[in-house]
Amino acid sequence: MRLLFIMLRKELKGYFLNPFGWVVFAFVTAMQGAALSTAMKGFRDSPRQDSLVYAAFHTPLFWFYFLFIFPLITMRLFAEEERSGTLEGLLTAPVRTWQVVLSKYGAAMTFYALLWIPSFIQFRMYEWVTDVPPAYSYGSLIGSYSILLLMGAAFTAVGCLASALTSSQIIAGLLTIGLLVIQYFLGYVTVIWGENFRAAPMFHYISSQEHLHYFAKGLLDTKPLVYYLSVTSFLLFVTYHVIDYRRWRR
Repeated sequence: MRLLFIMLRKELKGYFLNPFGWVVFAFVTAMQGAALSTAMKGFRDSPRQDSLVYAAFHTPLFWFYFLFIFPLITMRLFAEEERSGTLEGLLTAPVRTWQVVLSKYGAAMTFYALLWIPSFIQFRMYEWVTDVPPAYSYGSLIGSYSILLLMGAAFTAVGCLASALTSSQIIAGLLTIGLLVIQYFLGYVTVIWGENFRAAPMFHYISSQEHLHYFAKGLLDTKPLVYYLSVTSFLLFVTYHVIDYRRWRR
């Protein structure tokens, strides 16, 4: 475990010692602020029953930048090391394959979680600056960030697998965003085709939009927890075998 934490710390430093990591952090913070401003403008223009948290996470801008986070933070994980030739040295070192995979995934997931700290501060600033009760419940705030972390766990695992499959960052990024966009639009199958077919419950079960919809209202459910953790475990398992195959092929 000590070696795993050393590798995790090294990978995490790569995000903050690289200007690209700060660019991603600034981009996401700016987009979060823009989504919150859009939601507050909607509250100003007309009364709304939904909370400010719900409105901020249900703007078209939110899904635009949210899905692009994952290719940005994962496309370099394995692809860059494969391109530069450092992956070969890493795989021949006295470390296990699962330690390599978990350290890179853990660093990406930690960086992803840190990206939401400015957003949390922005919501709290509404209360601090205006000195009025917040336009949201703490249940909706906790629920929203809980589902964002769950979705982030699975979507980061998608990026890890995509990066492990190629030596090109561009291809890894395109593959990641392509898979996430497909997953996103699968949530609209029941909207387009209706409910009158047998697979409709399955599409409800995997719909990220519905998960965010309910969690942002403070309605917590264990089904998304099982779904996202299962997807994460399976994708990391496949990533492990992809990297392990490369290790023993050399």
